[in-house]
Amino acid sequence: MVYSFIKDLIDRFLALVFLVLGFVFMILVALMIRLDSKGPAIYKQNRVGKFGKRFVMWKFRTMYIDTPVLSTEDMQKQSFDPYTRVGKFLRKTSIDEIPQLVNVLMGQMSLIGPRPALPTQDDVNALRESAGVHKLKPGMTGLAQVMGRDELPADQKVAYDSEYLQKMSFCFDLKIIYLTFSAVTSARGNK
Repeated sequence: MVYSFIKDLIDRFLALVFLVLGFVFMILVALMIRLDSKGPAIYKQNRVGKFGKRFVMWKFRTMYIDTPVLSTEDMQKQSFDPYTRVGKFLRKTSIDEIPQLVNVLMGQMSLIGPRPALPTQDDVNALRESAGVHKLKPGMTGLAQVMGRDELPADQKVAYDSEYLQKMSFCFDLKIIYLTFSAVTSARGNK
């Protein structure tokens, strides 16, 4: 697919530009994290990528270092609040996602696509494979994120991911970017 090739070039170019322009900001965020709680500023976590291949996704750390590896949904079911003071702000504003620009630059992720699932999210991974969504690179944002994010059940997330697969185009990506800024500024669907 021609657009996939062009999209990959655009993704990598923009990731490099954003990383260069945002370098000082990222250093300041890292310092805030380190001053707020023990542990590294960057959190690395295994996620499921294109064709089910695992990769290490980068994020600013928002949780205490001894937090178990669970999905946001599982933590909510257990009424577990693992977030640091700075982490709550970073998560609410989605600033914690900025280091994923490194994943985009390395070709493991895209700016737009289905959010990368944890390897333990068997339901999401199986649904994505059966819908053909596993053929896409995971994204920093995507249609499911702007339509409800953590509030959506797995089957609805994958339905939006599948819709993105069918409609993927430059104009549709621009629409998702616009909707992402709207969702981030309102913190809609972010738990």
